Amino acid sequence: MTPTDGGPRARYREQTRGEIKEIALRQLAEGGLAAIALTRIAKELGLSGPALYRYFASRDDLASALIRDAYDDLAAAIRRAAESSAGLPPRELLRALGGAYRAWALDQPQRYLLLYGSPLPGYTAPPDTLLRARAALGPILRVFEGGRPGPAVLPVVRQMEAWAGRDAQVAGWVAEYVKDAASTAGCALAGAVMSWTRMHGVISLEVEGQFTGMGHDPRALLDAEVDTLAETFGLD
Repeated sequence: MTPTDGGPRARYREQTRGEIKEIALRQLAEGGLAAIALTRIAKELGLSGPALYRYFASRDDLASALIRDAYDDLAAAIRRAAESSAGLPPRELLRALGGAYRAWALDQPQRYLLLYGSPLPGYTAPPDTLLRARAALGPILRVFEGGRPGPAVLPVVRQMEAWAGRDAQVAGWVAEYVKDAASTAGCALAGAVMSWTRMHGVISLEVEGQFTGMGHDPRALLDAEVDTLAETFGLD
């Protein structure tokens, strides 16, 4: 049953939760996660403080909802890029996924920083956000399943292979995206994680304005990072 199947009261609750999240996202854009204030949200909606807590138990609860939504939205953007680029050679597919990652971050910089920026002091994200984060990286696993990793990355490949061997959840995650996960998990995981670190490095600097005044196109820099990694993993 979906939230809208429970009658008018359930629909009103979901509508109000959506309005709360919209205001919180606006506050987030104004001053980051620390700027989210439940009292200000309640005042804007014409609710009392106690009434607002019927929808979100705390600011951390609201932050968790925003983080879940952001990961789901990012994962959907990466999945759409993977579907629209199906059939491309692995190297070109990796470029396409990196471009989708960058486009989402530039379109919604505050949501990107919510996921990957400075954490809120004392806040711990709930365990289910890890599954959502992995969903965003899932299509990248598939890019590397046929990779031929060079000597420079073999230590990482072996470590990732061991990780999948001792963690059934990680092995299951890889198996969702990779056909022969038993033999290619190490390469797929190493490629996905290293893609994430390279993409995140370039995109975070761009989102934060660190490239302002420099004489390059950040997309060209991202493509160069991706191509270098593809070369290291022997992707066609």
